[in-house]
Amino acid sequence: MSFGKLTALLAAGCLAASAGVALAQTNGYPSRPITMIVPFAAGGPTDVVARIVGDHMSKTLGQQVIIENVTGAGGTTGATRAKRAANDGYTVIMGHMGTHAAAVPLYPNLAYDPVTDFEPVGVAAGTPILILAKKDYPAKDLSEFVKHVKANSGTLNMAHAGVGSVSYTTCLLLNSILDVKPTDVPFKGTGPALNALMGNQVDYMCDQIVNVVSQVQGGTIRAYAIATDSRNPALPDVPTTKEAGLPEYKVSAWNAIFAPKGTPKPVVDKLSDALDKALSDEATRKRLLELGSDLPEGDRRGQQALASLVKSEVERWSKVIKAAGPGN
Repeated sequence: MSFGKLTALLAAGCLAASAGVALAQTNGYPSRPITMIVPFAAGGPTDVVARIVGDHMSKTLGQQVIIENVTGAGGTTGATRAKRAANDGYTVIMGHMGTHAAAVPLYPNLAYDPVTDFEPVGVAAGTPILILAKKDYPAKDLSEFVKHVKANSGTLNMAHAGVGSVSYTTCLLLNSILDVKPTDVPFKGTGPALNALMGNQVDYMCDQIVNVVSQVQGGTIRAYAIATDSRNPALPDVPTTKEAGLPEYKVSAWNAIFAPKGTPKPVVDKLSDALDKALSDEATRKRLLELGSDLPEGDRRGQQALASLVKSEVERWSKVIKAAGPGN
């Protein structure tokens, strides 16, 4: 037998052995709790979706899904940690439009590639965006809000959860459309930013509906419009941006689960199946819908749908952010 053939046989044997070990590991998966990284502070919209979905996934998987909040750099600190985690299925991340799309053009030295460094598990929820302001903001509707912001942007403060966050990018788009440059005030998460808005420490922000239904209903903040085609059942009195006179502002965020690159396919399949069961569960759906979430249905679910979404969203937000020119 030639040396080349012997080397090939040994290599094939090693591959077969590795595949056998991987199969043995995945057959017993999961055998311990799973950590789901949330790259923002507790209490924010991504955290809320993660806890609701993770609760049901725990039942399906037979192991607890533990939420770990890892804040910083608009969610990219947590995403970087997830990228570097062991690809054994015991660490996943609840990413979103900011961490896995808008961060690409915003952070030139981003430590990960959303397309190539993760295994997509599936979309958990879509989250429509609202234009919000402190409760005593001097504008009765969106038209007056737009006029006031244009006339006073130099003295106004806009809250957000950090560069790269959904609250930052969606308000960046709004400010670009209005051609205004308020002072942007970053917080370590949407929860703290919302608290500042309710405390009249900042003037306005853009936020996901999941985070603000009770506050809008209770009158502690004002909602001028929702940036979708139709009104949301959770806040039926809030007009769409088209109805309110700003049709060009149309945007919705999303939350989705990712595993580190190289996580075995059978493990990713189990995670995806658990997510699918959570989104089909009546009680889980009710909790998410009451918060205003847009739940993925049909071909919008699953691994391939998320992979396609990430690619298209990276392209979309790269164009938006380049046109908006943040920091200029």
